[in-house]
Amino acid sequence: MKVIFAGTPEFAATALAALHDAGVDIPLVLTQPDRPAGRGMQLHPSPVKQYALAHGMPVAQPASLRLNGKFPEEAAAAHALLKNTEHQVMVVAAYGLILPASVLHIPPLGCINIHASLLPRWRGAAPIHRAIEAGDRETGITLMQMDEGLDTGPMLMERIEPIAETDTTGTLHDRLAVLGGRMIVEALKQLSAGKLHATPQPDEGVSYATKISKDEAALDFRLPAEQLLRRIQAFNPFPGALAHFNETPLKLWRARLAVFSGQPGEILAADAQGIVVACGQGALRLIELQKPGGKRLEAAQFLQGFPMKAGQAFQHAA
Repeated sequence: MKVIFAGTPEFAATALAALHDAGVDIPLVLTQPDRPAGRGMQLHPSPVKQYALAHGMPVAQPASLRLNGKFPEEAAAAHALLKNTEHQVMVVAAYGLILPASVLHIPPLGCINIHASLLPRWRGAAPIHRAIEAGDRETGITLMQMDEGLDTGPMLMERIEPIAETDTTGTLHDRLAVLGGRMIVEALKQLSAGKLHATPQPDEGVSYATKISKDEAALDFRLPAEQLLRRIQAFNPFPGALAHFNETPLKLWRARLAVFSGQPGEILAADAQGIVVACGQGALRLIELQKPGGKRLEAAQFLQGFPMKAGQAFQHAA
């Protein structure tokens, strides 16, 4: 079976690697155009492009697939390329571009999406972040036959992945990426054998995982400690939870709940065990922090270069 693959970030690159390792014939890879990154804002290829080129796979990077969008010529060229590339199915994982109906109908067996949630919960752009932020105890991978809606297509396969209390978006992302890779390999085998069947998504339990904004990063210590802890974990590694101390923005990467009480934002202890900050309910012990231009450091090391003491306080978020 010949498979066109469409994806962009590490999550997608993991699935592409799983397909390649399984011996799947991939005559074409679609990924987003190179983006500027780093201090010099140099153009960088996506993780999917890097993997594809390293393994001799043809790559196309249209800016859009919409024939009536901002880049109609690029979209038309991409349509022609898809139609002229022999394949049976397209596998899509975190591609980042909308696939219009004109593209969805090109593959003879349609388009299969690897989605990092248990649909219909957390349809949309940031399902891993939002599951952790909401305090969900489990999530998973859903393979879905794509339609024109936002993650509304019928389900082909679903697997559950528990969310540990210490999980961050980064740790959960990596497990789900591997799970998605295993599942799509299995699904294509079933598809080839005519044993892959679709089930409509339930009408109940729908929720949407909106895209993560940097504006969400600022923490308000007037909120309960449990809620703030979930946000720290959800925003690790992106965009990083943010708190201001003496007008200095600090990134908070790891924390745990602490049994203390005080005025929200007040530092109750600052030692090698962490920096204890009172919240609206309960307290947080900050374990790993980062100052502007610095590295992520354990609390003991951080305090050596950025002293804090009990009685001082973090500013409240605006």
